[in-house]
Amino acid sequence: MEYDDQIKNRLKRIEGQLRGVLKMMDENKECKEVITQLSAVRSAVDRTVGVIVSSNLVECVVEAEKNGEDADELIKEAVNLLVKSR
Repeated sequence: MEYDDQIKNRLKRIEGQLRGVLKMMDENKECKEVITQLSAVRSAVDRTVGVIVSSNLVECVVEAEKNGEDADELIKEAVNLLVKSR
């Protein structure tokens, strides 16, 4: 799978959020504020996982159809990846 700039940019934003959380910790910010930001990071990671899995699934299904293969197993594998990531 080729990872496009949109996916890489998502990860760069997440990286920035994590740096921000570390800075908040260094500044002894309130626990509630830190947890709120960590929850935002987790949500962003979850969305990124979804984008990667769905993009890969589309590519794999198209390829399977070209080759006359059944895509059911690919779909099950994608769902399992999403479940594991949570």
